[in-house]
Amino acid sequence: RITSNDQTLFGLPYADDLSDSFQSGDEENGIYTNNIKNEINGNWISAPTSSSSIHEARLKAKAKRRLRKTSSRDSGRGDSLSDNGDVSRGTNGTVPPTSPKSKLLDRKSRAGKGRGLPKKGGAGGKGVWGPPGEVYDLEEVDVKDPNYDEAQESCVYATVVPPLEEGDFEKTITPIVQEYFEHGDTNEVAELLAELNLGSMSSGVPVLAVSLALEAKASHRELTSRLLTYLCGRVLSHKDVESSFDKLLRELPDLVLDTPGAAQLVGQFIARAVRDKILSKSYLDGYKGRVDCVHARAALDRAAVLLKMRMDGLRVDKVWGAGGGQRPVTQLVKEMTLLLKEYILSGDNQEAERCLRELEVPHFHHEFVYEAVVMVLESKGEKTLKMVLQLLKFLWVSSVITVDQMRRGYERVYMDIAEINIDVPRAYFILEHFVDKSFSAGFICENLRDLCPSRGRKRFVSEGDGGRFKLESY
Repeated sequence: RITSNDQTLFGLPYADDLSDSFQSGDEENGIYTNNIKNEINGNWISAPTSSSSIHEARLKAKAKRRLRKTSSRDSGRGDSLSDNGDVSRGTNGTVPPTSPKSKLLDRKSRAGKGRGLPKKGGAGGKGVWGPPGEVYDLEEVDVKDPNYDEAQESCVYATVVPPLEEGDFEKTITPIVQEYFEHGDTNEVAELLAELNLGSMSSGVPVLAVSLALEAKASHRELTSRLLTYLCGRVLSHKDVESSFDKLLRELPDLVLDTPGAAQLVGQFIARAVRDKILSKSYLDGYKGRVDCVHARAALDRAAVLLKMRMDGLRVDKVWGAGGGQRPVTQLVKEMTLLLKEYILSGDNQEAERCLRELEVPHFHHEFVYEAVVMVLESKGEKTLKMVLQLLKFLWVSSVITVDQMRRGYERVYMDIAEINIDVPRAYFILEHFVDKSFSAGFICENLRDLCPSRGRKRFVSEGDGGRFKLESY
């Protein structure tokens, strides 16, 4: 049992001063102050002699707690308290505050270093060979490398394209030619063919292109002739072109089965090739007296006739005509007017339909409707009105002229009727009569008929009418 004397002797605290709090360093040294609590909110104070010092200690502890609640970025800047409790910036002479427990697993730096830029300037990470813009020099060959081979120094690396197989030739070339019929860019076709290793099958390109053009439109045949001229000397040689036309003449009996006029068309291709100087002028002379096939003889005769039509073959340049979208508008209007005049003389609806299709301008058929209605307004008899009405109905039933093109043609006449009336005084009356007939035939709608303009004139009738006036359209 320890008595009071023993407590005094060994420096132990009295029973009244026992508590559950941990001993400080002063207690371990035997120094203890009775009835004075020298800890506030976990912060030890050195000399709490008055209430004012206790208040200051509480304010400092509150400031510390506020700093601990700041963001990780702000805490990384080195905000801390000095020994006397003042808030200071930076890490010089101060100890950076420890991270709060809520940020224990946060990997962001709190040392105040860096600006958030990528690690190693973007040169780090998997699959990265260095920072952007870095240029690597050629690596020198190490002679002492155990994998060193003397043959590597004289080795030349090149991309080798395997030759195109015969079975894949048609599957590869056909889409290229068909796309060319849509865009008409010969340079693109030449680049695509240059990437292929055609080898001995290069002469098959003109054969395939001409075979596809025989079943296509006249504009596509014109594009094919231009393509052959462009490829000769770049991708094809003159010998390839000659051998391809030889093959076409041999295959004419099979081509005629699918295209009855193949012999005449191949003859036109040969004439155009001679005119474009991708075939020699002596090409036709080499076949004289040596052709047994009827179709081949017809093709060669057609080519010879075309080349003799005019000096230097000036007519051969337009053997296919110009494609619809490539013709000037004035030329299209002139051809449509000639088509209508020929129809008035012949009365052949099917021939007029065929000529209109060959123009290949479905987007410009409203001009044909406009010219037809104007021709009716300028005519002097009922014959032209009936024939044009019959032709428009025939083209409507055969779907050559669409609803939109028919409507636009009539609306253009409605807009220009005031100017037409200057030259044709009865234009309003004839137009109204023709529109009624068109509506009865069924190729214009009721709304389009109601839009037809009518010119009314106020005039007195006679003295016996008592001075009344009426509206009369004429």
